[in-house]
Amino acid sequence: MTNETTFNYRGKDGQRIRVTAEPSLTHGNSCRFVVDPPVYEEGAVHFPNMEKAVDSPLAAGLFEIEGITTVTVAGNSVTTTTDEDADWEKLSEDIAMRIRDQISSGVPGISEEITRNLPDAETVREKVQEIIDTSVNPSVAAHGGVVNLLDVKDNTVYLEFGGGCQGCGMVSVTLKYGVERLIRERVPEVGQILDTTDHASGQNPYYAPASK
Repeated sequence: MTNETTFNYRGKDGQRIRVTAEPSLTHGNSCRFVVDPPVYEEGAVHFPNMEKAVDSPLAAGLFEIEGITTVTVAGNSVTTTTDEDADWEKLSEDIAMRIRDQISSGVPGISEEITRNLPDAETVREKVQEIIDTSVNPSVAAHGGVVNLLDVKDNTVYLEFGGGCQGCGMVSVTLKYGVERLIRERVPEVGQILDTTDHASGQNPYYAPASK
């Protein structure tokens, strides 16, 4: 499954529920599900395993699907990963139906307890900036690169790769298996970690800075 697939449902009360599966073009073990209506508008939450999902019926239900290793819920998206490249054509419908059932149930997919404990943006910014300054940039500097913390919104982190990193075919791998892993280990409260750099044109395709 290389292209997006849309599933259309009706909830128990007749509510229209639309789930679109978007498998990653660079990582065969990741798939993003865009959901209408949104599943969680209070921020973003990353669940690294089933044990951390006890206060999220949505994440817990997704972990019950064989092969799912992490779940990230943010706004109108749910991103799932597996240990290795997955057959998303087989997995996607099961995941979409779990999302539909959670929305249709009327029960919040993520508890208020989790929401109350989400850190503020400034706290996240300080912790992530320290990691970039002391651990990340000293490593990528050897390759002529630099990683900048472009912004933090709620607990979502926006990174930008520059210097020797920009345009490098290994950037996505570096982000996935290096920088992201390090940030999540040291700041587990972080929700999404997004690379805003468009390595072909130098633009930021899905990042819009806050209006001044």
